[in-house]
Amino acid sequence: MQANVTGTIYIVDDDEDFRDSMQWLLESASHEVITFPSAQAFLDNFNGEIGCMLLDVRMPEINGLALQQIMQDRDIQMPIIVLSGHGDIPMAVSAMKHGALDFLEKPFDDEVLLRLVDKALKRADEMRHEQGELNEIQICHESLSRREKEVMNLVVTGKANREIAEELGISPKTVEVHRARVMSKMRASSLPVLVQQAARLTETA
Repeated sequence: MQANVTGTIYIVDDDEDFRDSMQWLLESASHEVITFPSAQAFLDNFNGEIGCMLLDVRMPEINGLALQQIMQDRDIQMPIIVLSGHGDIPMAVSAMKHGALDFLEKPFDDEVLLRLVDKALKRADEMRHEQGELNEIQICHESLSRREKEVMNLVVTGKANREIAEELGISPKTVEVHRARVMSKMRASSLPVLVQQAARLTETA
């Protein structure tokens, strides 16, 4: 069986037999797999490569929900498939509310898991692409002068050149020059594109 998408799958589960069986299943589907016996082991050894995670909710010391929160605090973003026993369903639902992609109740069908993993890896690939785009926007924004940033902040609110000129105490012609430079440096093809870029910068501020 060939995997539809590529990427690293992190398995975090304190059950060694389960980790081994999941690793065998996923590697047989041509996936790269790294396993961890605890949440702390993952945190200590994570190399920063975006992938997806199979996460057991019930583990000693740091449980799945706690690891999910720590990952959010450290800005470790990746799709998470939560694995739960029958009595852990409320915890799994809570994990979903906090951003997990899906959850599976043990025992589960291998084909169901493989489909979910493909879905998670596709989402991880989208996240890598989105992060790359954001990095480019941030680099472009950092190239703006202080005045150009001021003009950009006002342009994206929909203010006309004359209104911006009055607010900043400069001439409309100067605003026009700054505005053109902002569009060029931000590589924005239109005002709506610039507005979207500003929104993404605000979201990550």
